[in-house]
Amino acid sequence: MTISTPAATDLSPHPQAQRRILAVLVTAQILSGAGLAAGITVGALLAQDMLGSASLAGLPSALLTAGSALAAVAVGRLSNARGRRPALAAGYLTGALGTVGVIAAAVADSPVLLFVSLFVYGAGSATNLQARYAGADLAAPASRARAISTVLVATTLGGVVGPNLAAPTGDLAEALGIPPLAGPFLLAGTAYALAALVLAVWLRPDPLLLARATYAQLANTPTDGAVTEAQRPGSGLMLGALVMVLTQLVMVAIMTMTPVHMHDHGHGTAAAGLVIALHVGAMFLPSPLTGRLVDRYGGTKLAIASGATLLASGLFAALAPGGSVTLLAVGLVLLGLGWNLGLVSGTTLITGAVPLATRAKTQGTVDVAIAIAGTTGGMGSGLIVAATSYPTLAMAGGILTLLAIVPAVTVTARRR
Repeated sequence: MTISTPAATDLSPHPQAQRRILAVLVTAQILSGAGLAAGITVGALLAQDMLGSASLAGLPSALLTAGSALAAVAVGRLSNARGRRPALAAGYLTGALGTVGVIAAAVADSPVLLFVSLFVYGAGSATNLQARYAGADLAAPASRARAISTVLVATTLGGVVGPNLAAPTGDLAEALGIPPLAGPFLLAGTAYALAALVLAVWLRPDPLLLARATYAQLANTPTDGAVTEAQRPGSGLMLGALVMVLTQLVMVAIMTMTPVHMHDHGHGTAAAGLVIALHVGAMFLPSPLTGRLVDRYGGTKLAIASGATLLASGLFAALAPGGSVTLLAVGLVLLGLGWNLGLVSGTTLITGAVPLATRAKTQGTVDVAIAIAGTTGGMGSGLIVAATSYPTLAMAGGILTLLAIVPAVTVTARRR
């Protein structure tokens, strides 16, 4: 078999395998997107209904995030040791197991079991995010960002379908003698289990293992995971991680408090829902275009564009009159777009900087930091708004991102 180097041809060393892998990953992401969105839609409502109080209604989101952080480490390490296929399949199966626990908790009216199960359910979220890395394992450097964005945008399709099935799955649950609010978890469990099945059966060859074998053959180096001087992480690692952590922190903080800000100015849940829906669409739908831009202009330039977009978002959100749904929507769309630019550019930078021998483990560690940043942004945003105001939060978030990213890009460029 003749293998051409991506550096020489700008093509994947295994184009047919790469196309097959992307098709399998897209299928799994559509399924897992439905599972993730369906569960998140009613998690807080289920906790509130079970406890009879809204005081701990935010706990499901925190537990899901905490479970996601732990699972990111596990999926990353298992990928590093055994490959993407068993790791991603195991992650989705763990998420499916969590949905079984949630349904059992709803039937037994057990808050403790509910919270434990939501923690386990978080594995599905981590796996959904980790799958984007698998799309880049066999991609040529010139098309790496497009491969990442292809996997990323597929989540949107399932994410749109999942919440819209909350009512039908609730009716199904009621017919089965299960509390209606647990119905979406029937969909989530089924979707995660099917995603695991798709990956376990069809994600062959394993993209990470094949990439290691291919590049080891080209470089005449061992594939046992030993890291040589030439294989040490490049300068893009810290920049990519910083970009994704900052954009996650700022995005979650502003997004979390926007519905509260709108409610305080007399807007109903329909208006807030519309703004958030537009925001979520902007987070994922531009991915194909973002991938092309990153491949053409490079991750560092698009990282700066991410910071600039988040600054514009902060300005719109901060300066929008409280009664203007349109301007707030523009601000939140820019917020989603800035996050998308940061995620795709940051993921591409990390993938290109980390050697194959340790790539999956490093990617898992970075995703832990992203999850922690999201938790911090969500929890801290309320405190900041209580102490100052929503405009202050929005403005500070945008300024912080740009002021942190530009110096980081400059330092990275000097090191090259």
